[in-house]
Amino acid sequence: HYSTTGSNIILNAQPIFISHKGEKLALAHNGNITNSLLLSAQLTDLGLTINSTSDSELIGLLIANQEGEDIVEKISKAMKSLKGAYSLTILTPHKVIAVRDPFGIRPLCIGKLNGDKWVFASESCALSLVEASFLREVEPGEIVVASEEGLKSYKPIPSTRKAFCIFEFIYFARPDSYIGGVNIHLARRRMGNALFEEGAVEADVVIGVPDTGTAAAIGFSEASGIPYGEGLLKNKYIGRTFILPDQRIRDVGIKLKLTPIVETIRNKRVILVDDSIVRGTTTGKIVRMLFEVGAKEVHVRISSPPISYPCFFGIDTAVRSELIASRLSIEEIRNYIGATSLKYLSLEGLIHAIGLPKDDFCTACLTGEYPEEIPAHFHKLLLEQR
Repeated sequence: HYSTTGSNIILNAQPIFISHKGEKLALAHNGNITNSLLLSAQLTDLGLTINSTSDSELIGLLIANQEGEDIVEKISKAMKSLKGAYSLTILTPHKVIAVRDPFGIRPLCIGKLNGDKWVFASESCALSLVEASFLREVEPGEIVVASEEGLKSYKPIPSTRKAFCIFEFIYFARPDSYIGGVNIHLARRRMGNALFEEGAVEADVVIGVPDTGTAAAIGFSEASGIPYGEGLLKNKYIGRTFILPDQRIRDVGIKLKLTPIVETIRNKRVILVDDSIVRGTTTGKIVRMLFEVGAKEVHVRISSPPISYPCFFGIDTAVRSELIASRLSIEEIRNYIGATSLKYLSLEGLIHAIGLPKDDFCTACLTGEYPEEIPAHFHKLLLEQR
């Protein structure tokens, strides 16, 4: 897990351990706290020592510093001061606790093990690894406590609206996970179906960029009748290139990460399906690779709308100036990546494919409409730390 707010240094590694005013807890955090500078100043003024640059430590200190009869009351009070995205797991000497922000931006779920034990995980796919069964998701604004007394739920902050991160459905979540009751793999196949309806083109083969473009490519093939083929082989030992810190490293990563399967591509009109284009450099290199091994045409189809705005809630995509869709038109992007044609899925098509109400999503990376106001200093803070 790359760090939330704060640079990638060992002091920011999770879980964060806090021992303060008699309260001992360990905390793991998925998301970003957008008012972290304000919280840091307030905690420092109270005389607390902050050891890292991570907003996750601030959450732990904020909880431990609250007055309250028990840990649940302290968490409840702390939640009223937190802005942004936070899915938390908290360990105390006698309890395991899950907490989700009132928007439910990042996923968090509950599993049951051997009939009387409880498991919390960001994604439901993790439960099967320990042979736990999925019970339900932690609801937005909910605190769930597992202890010797069983499982208890508290809702100290009402959730006025859901704002599930739509990029989880597009890219981040594993295909065998469920979020909001929706299976990610099936949602991505429906995205591929919708992508054909909006961007049909004559071709000989459909291939996907593994792994997150594969399901949409299968869906495009199903809807179009054009055969699906394995055109790119992924090296399983190379991680996600879009979060690598330096463009030169990303360039080398692509060469190591994907190898073309020549017989699938040579002398073919190829439809290349991927989940998104962030900076554009990766897609351009893949398109050139396909032409180099003999593709006659390369039609790029993207199973999401253009990513034009930065995420402030826990996905380290890029600052806006690095997002290609924020500065180039679709035709200019097509020319930049060297594709024969380029088509993105519409926001309406994406929402319909997922199958949840539009108002249940945070679509900020696509539309610039954030579920809550982002402090003016926060963008500058992230830029400096990256």
